[in-house]
Amino acid sequence: MSLLSAVRHITKRRKILRDAINIEQYFSDWEETCVPSYCHKNLIAAYISWWRLFKSAQLAKINFLKSQEKTYALDFGSSVGELGHLISKTDYHFIEEDDAAAQQLLSALPKSTRFTLTNLPTNFYDVIFALDSLEHNSNYEQLLGQLLQSLKENGVLILSGPTESFLYKLGRKIAGFEGHYHETNIYAIEDSAKKMLSLIHVSSLPICTPLFRISVWRKLPDITSHST
Repeated sequence: MSLLSAVRHITKRRKILRDAINIEQYFSDWEETCVPSYCHKNLIAAYISWWRLFKSAQLAKINFLKSQEKTYALDFGSSVGELGHLISKTDYHFIEEDDAAAQQLLSALPKSTRFTLTNLPTNFYDVIFALDSLEHNSNYEQLLGQLLQSLKENGVLILSGPTESFLYKLGRKIAGFEGHYHETNIYAIEDSAKKMLSLIHVSSLPICTPLFRISVWRKLPDITSHST
């Protein structure tokens, strides 16, 4: 996607989200999702949120997704499913506990399918995304193991999360977010991923003092003995 196309996409989706959700009035209800970040009045804060989505979709396409083939993608902790608009040629499945966010997603992407961790198919997905979601859980390693049961042997996992560095926490405070719902950071999640997966790529934003990391992982021959 060109820069101009990306700007048009973001402008369109920001307007749709702001028209559908009164973010200012119900900020506390939506704070744990990425919606306030996508629509933030501070364009730098908003840019960082959208960059993670575009970068994750790009990495998935480079490392696995083929535009001419039918592929299956799972978006764990999808929020309103903005990622689904960027990988529209896949069969898009998602896990989202918040019913309001899930209904917003289904209204925008009616062909998508909602799952829970208890009814996921085994060895099914070509790519699984866990973007800014696992850090909300203290049992992130267990969740990661469960997700990997659904990943094909040659599939890839895309991870994204906050570093929880001093600058990240400062920026979060300035942007108006509390962050009490974060149980860990992306480094701890990556340490867990190393037990089960092979790292093939990592990106940081910004480069010098990273606030977020995005990584691509490939499934090892046998992950069942590592999952919990």
